[in-house]
Amino acid sequence: MTVGYFAPLPPAKTGVADYAETLFDALRKHGDVKIGAQDSDIALYHIGNNNLHGAIYDRALTHPGIVILHDAVLQHFLLGRLDQQRYIDEFIFNYGEWTRSLAEDMWKHRARSAADPRYFAWPMVKRIATTARAIVVHNPAAAAIVRRHAPDVPIVEIPHLFTSPALPAEADTLRLRSQLELGPRTLFIGVFGHQRESKRLPVVLRALERVWQSGADARLLIAGSFASSDLERSLAGQLSDPSILRAGYLSESDFWRYAAAVDLCINLRYPTAAETSGIAIRLMGIGKPVIFSNRAEIARIPENACLRVDTDPAEEELLAHYIAWLARDREAAEEIGRRAAAYIAANHALEKVGAQYWDLVLTHAKARIKRP
Repeated sequence: MTVGYFAPLPPAKTGVADYAETLFDALRKHGDVKIGAQDSDIALYHIGNNNLHGAIYDRALTHPGIVILHDAVLQHFLLGRLDQQRYIDEFIFNYGEWTRSLAEDMWKHRARSAADPRYFAWPMVKRIATTARAIVVHNPAAAAIVRRHAPDVPIVEIPHLFTSPALPAEADTLRLRSQLELGPRTLFIGVFGHQRESKRLPVVLRALERVWQSGADARLLIAGSFASSDLERSLAGQLSDPSILRAGYLSESDFWRYAAAVDLCINLRYPTAAETSGIAIRLMGIGKPVIFSNRAEIARIPENACLRVDTDPAEEELLAHYIAWLARDREAAEEIGRRAAAYIAANHALEKVGAQYWDLVLTHAKARIKRP
């Protein structure tokens, strides 16, 4: 049996590429898996919400296989590749003729799509979901979206994978913190990944202003380039604060250098594409506490293995409270991190996740072979 494997791969600067490369190596231990194989018994497609997945999406429609849906909202992907009439037709295919005027309005105002919740409320995944032999998702929120668009397709929830990295030695981490002029009790906070409106960075910065006014010893690392130049310009004044450190896109080794050095990761998302954050899984896996937006995407994570803030008017206040608390009580932060690492080790380990994928591949490959 041969498995065709279709995904963006490094050096593409996307978390899906890193994920796909790691999973590919794991699956090859089980059987014959070939990247881009045109003739295979079953195909495995990685689909996300950006144009890196264009050719993969098209092939998944013409040669159906198992689709790993990393983002359960394809609205922005389709906005980027369709013209006005094709976009409206696709919207109507998903939601019916009664939505024509809504589709026209959303096309007209598509410049707002990065932050306007409407573009996340209409995911447009019906075509890929109804064509696929099965859909893999990483969390219950994504499963619910797919089920709403394609109630008959098999949906399999497989946890986002984690593989233990080669972390820098403790002496190297202490050296980096010293180079960054962090005190031994400074709470070093990291916000990692492409910075876009949905990452809630303005809320993070306002919460930190509250924390600094209280006298807490905390500093912020923003690691990753801005996907929105408008967002970056709007925050220019706040980003110039000397307590904020900036880093652009990080190589794999540099990512782990900084990940090992931080004491807390903030991973807010709203609006959300029902994605599971690979960065958050990585940070939890090495024992770092993570603050999430309290949404269905993280429903599987135990209450005591992370911190949650609601995306409501109290979001900023609660976030500031958590940061100030962990700055005072470093032992609490470490305990949350230990519980996070234990959860990830038990549920997201590469060997376990790889076996789940392979079982799914075998099931559908055998079903296809038996089909007359």
